[in-house]
Amino acid sequence: MTSPATTASAVPAAERTEVDVAVIGGGFSGIGAGILLDRAGFGDYLVLEAGDGLGGAWHWNTYPGVAVDIPSFSYQFSFEQKSGWSRVYAPGEELKAYAEYCVDKYDVRRRTRLHTTVTRAVFDDATSRWTLEFADGGSLVARYVVGATGVLTQPKLPEIDGVESFAGITMHTARWDHDVDLAGKRVGIIGTGASAVQVIPSIAPEVEHLTVFQRTPIWCLPKPDGPITLPVRTLLKVPGGKRVARLASQTFVEVTFPLAAHFHGLVPTAGLGERQARAYLRKAVTDPEVRAKLTPDYDLGCKRPSFSNSYLPTFNRANVHLETTSIEAITPAGVRTSDGVEHEVDVLIMATGFKVFEHGNMPTFEVIGSGGRDLEAWWEANRFQAYQGVSVPEFPNFFSILGPYGYNGSSYFNLIETQMAHIVRLLKRARRQRADRIEVTPQAHERYWKRQLGRRRHQVFFQGGCGQANSYYFDAHGDVPFRASPTLETMWTSSHFPLDDYTFSRSSERGATREPVGAAAEG
Repeated sequence: MTSPATTASAVPAAERTEVDVAVIGGGFSGIGAGILLDRAGFGDYLVLEAGDGLGGAWHWNTYPGVAVDIPSFSYQFSFEQKSGWSRVYAPGEELKAYAEYCVDKYDVRRRTRLHTTVTRAVFDDATSRWTLEFADGGSLVARYVVGATGVLTQPKLPEIDGVESFAGITMHTARWDHDVDLAGKRVGIIGTGASAVQVIPSIAPEVEHLTVFQRTPIWCLPKPDGPITLPVRTLLKVPGGKRVARLASQTFVEVTFPLAAHFHGLVPTAGLGERQARAYLRKAVTDPEVRAKLTPDYDLGCKRPSFSNSYLPTFNRANVHLETTSIEAITPAGVRTSDGVEHEVDVLIMATGFKVFEHGNMPTFEVIGSGGRDLEAWWEANRFQAYQGVSVPEFPNFFSILGPYGYNGSSYFNLIETQMAHIVRLLKRARRQRADRIEVTPQAHERYWKRQLGRRRHQVFFQGGCGQANSYYFDAHGDVPFRASPTLETMWTSSHFPLDDYTFSRSSERGATREPVGAAAEG
């Protein structure tokens, strides 16, 4: 017999007007959500993607040198481990190919609608359904919504006078124009964050001159990268080979961020990393003056550090100039700094990152929950918070992959699988009870948030050395909404949190229905 879900999902994605689960975002979060929903028996889902392809950051970011910034053995789904990566840190094109492979293998593409920008989501208390409104005037009704838009999706342009007046070519690293030939040109790049660290050494050998405009230097450590040779690939195919490689990779990732950042007050490993970074800087950059300009005056971990074997040595090149005088304005001919010097360039590259906690990005669309509560306005008034980064009271049936205090800084794929384990447990219990409304209790939400705030005294962000970091980790309230937990704790909690931290009810009833004693341990 064909189930209703199977019948519904057989309707072409473009023609769907109602769906059980709407997944907003077609990056790895949305892809993983679709796969894991299907594996749990919730096949009636639809992935809504604003762009013209899937893969999220790896669809949009195609700039020279783009690559993953943690080892590839960690940057992949645990249930779909690839042994054919070309390098320890795979280039972007391989991540894009991996996304396409997963989409096809797990039949996500058929349940995806591209060119669909969600502008508004409104919850109906009477029916316990969400209505999603699209930029093109269309709409979709969904019982459940999974927000999988990520945060590094909307390019951020610098707030500099005259930015629109430049007469040459301007492009953001996240929207690279491959028709532009940089060979022999004078190029200026604004920003020295994670994208710039990869772009700068990639384009320096071909341009006539490269001026790097730096506001805040970045901590850079040597990158344990290299090609994955045939013998190594062969070992990865041996039973247990992938598991060993992944364990080593996960341990490295855990030590370099979650443990170093969240437990700095207990085990100050960030200090060891900083000493290594300083030693590397002394070795890599020959000019003492340039080296001093590249040395951060904030603690390692305050903002996103980088791993690169080529970024720092690039500043030894004769055709590369590091400019640290503040930018006064962008002119038709180039960039004028506050000392009155005009740096003439032919191409201006904005390596200025993305909107993170700014208005219009958390969330990326208007969310109106139960009783007309606006999610963004509530967060602005009460600070960013969400139960395990997934749920907020009075926003029933709305779940986030990358909500506040959900991501602990380890592999993003671990976050996807952990959050989906949380969400799937909720959907399974609702299905058992025939409930159609799931909502986290205010008490559980408050308890989790206070526990996270209580742990911040050990985090590197609040140890007094981050004032000059200019870090996107900090929101307007001065909070850093990372989950202060080791990765194993996030994994365990997603599978063991009390299901009674949520209420489960039917739209025809006002009170929550509850399972018999002991049933909460299921799922």
